Amino acid sequence: LKKVYRKSLNWALHYKKIVIGTAATLLVLSLIILFSLGRSFLPPFNEGSLTINISTMPGISLEESDRMGGLAEKILLGIPEIQTVARKTGRAELDEHALGVNTSEIEAPFELQDRDRDEFLADVRKQLGELKGANIEIGQPISHRIDAMLSGTKANIAIKLFGNDLNKLYSLGSEIKNSIQGIDGIADLTLEQQIERPQLQILPKRDMLARYGITLPEFSEFINVALAGKVVSQVNEGGKIFDLTIKVADHDRDSMEEIGELMLDANGRKVPLHYVAEVLPLSGPNTISRENVQRKIVVSANVAGRDLKGVVNDIQKTVDEQISLPEGYHIEYGGQFESEQAASRTLLLTSLMSIVVIFLILYTQFKSAAHSAIILINLPLALIGGVFALVVTTGEISIPAIIGLISLFGIATRNGMLLISNYHHWQDEGMSLHDSILHGSLDRLNPILMTALCSALAMIPLAIHGDLPGNEIQSPMAKVILGGLLTSTFLNGFIIPIVYLMMNRRRTLNPQQQSEQ
Repeated sequence: LKKVYRKSLNWALHYKKIVIGTAATLLVLSLIILFSLGRSFLPPFNEGSLTINISTMPGISLEESDRMGGLAEKILLGIPEIQTVARKTGRAELDEHALGVNTSEIEAPFELQDRDRDEFLADVRKQLGELKGANIEIGQPISHRIDAMLSGTKANIAIKLFGNDLNKLYSLGSEIKNSIQGIDGIADLTLEQQIERPQLQILPKRDMLARYGITLPEFSEFINVALAGKVVSQVNEGGKIFDLTIKVADHDRDSMEEIGELMLDANGRKVPLHYVAEVLPLSGPNTISRENVQRKIVVSANVAGRDLKGVVNDIQKTVDEQISLPEGYHIEYGGQFESEQAASRTLLLTSLMSIVVIFLILYTQFKSAAHSAIILINLPLALIGGVFALVVTTGEISIPAIIGLISLFGIATRNGMLLISNYHHWQDEGMSLHDSILHGSLDRLNPILMTALCSALAMIPLAIHGDLPGNEIQSPMAKVILGGLLTSTFLNGFIIPIVYLMMNRRRTLNPQQQSEQ
């Protein structure tokens, strides 16, 4: 191996421009590829279970919602990879995440057999898509909760539309949904359900209240007690404590007319409610969602078969071109891509700071800015292999992959330090510049290869088992480190000696010799 390396290094030192030009070309190519790669926050998880949300129109009966949930269960159990399902329809009002009876949440553990995960998910979406009148969101237990923390919705992408008029919001949300549904990579596209529900409005007649001597606070208290109820005591029954609530009997408030006949106390006499107030029928939204005190409606979607950032860019471009927002309305995009952008900015800043710190440490060691800069050449050499590793594997860059690139900095810097310090040693022993480079590179070949090989062997199990549950985040990082180790170790053995030779030879030549060169 040393004989082969000696011959190769002699050739590289003779044909310096060809070697450096080739490395520079690879670096430029890798940078072009890096900025064209898809981007995502975290790689897709393989949790071995699906969390499926099925929502129908608000106001649906529990029986009908249960029937829809049963149909979904039947469809899922017909898929070979799914053997069992568990379903919750609605959640109690005191639950941390209360849901109406129109929403069912199904947990479906699965075991992949003859199909890969993407084919399996595509089949699940296709078959559940046959359910009419229901919105389907397919995720996984942990992924669902990560999405909910990041954007408030259980989907990868949340398009939040803000404004004052709820009907206008719903109309604009429908336009947005229709305009983006044809974008490649969008899955489980849903618009937040909103319908008009019948309501009663009770407006006090202030002149009549004054005539009967009823104050507004007294009027408001009567309405609250009569219709909403008021807890006046507690009852202990069978060791359990229950609130004792006073309110009007249900049969006395079943209709608008009966509510109008409720009797108020007015200075010792009874007055019907319709004497002192107007009871009016109207309709209103089933829910009003707000964020930062602004009303909003959400169009949510998952991503399948494409990178997250690419899909978001297409959505933003389509919405900007096709949707015209009235004054006072605006759109905010939320989800994993937002976190990816923030994390990427943070990692970029910390990477630059770490490079500066590494340079300062090297400068204190070698007392030469030029030699410190030579060692840092290893960083772009490591980038080449890391980028090409992403191209041939995932095809997209995620936060774990960026962390892998940063981890390469230390390994690549160490190899350069070994070479430069060894060159100095042999020059101090009296060797010529060329001989010290050749002898120092051969002397450090085994330690550098052994260190790189040990690091690579540790990364291989993580890299080749990226589809195993719990290994999804480590795998992109390991693949980047493996690719970077390959190029940085190989090119380090040629580029560092060449650059060191060129820089130090110029220093030993007088100005006339430099001009002749």
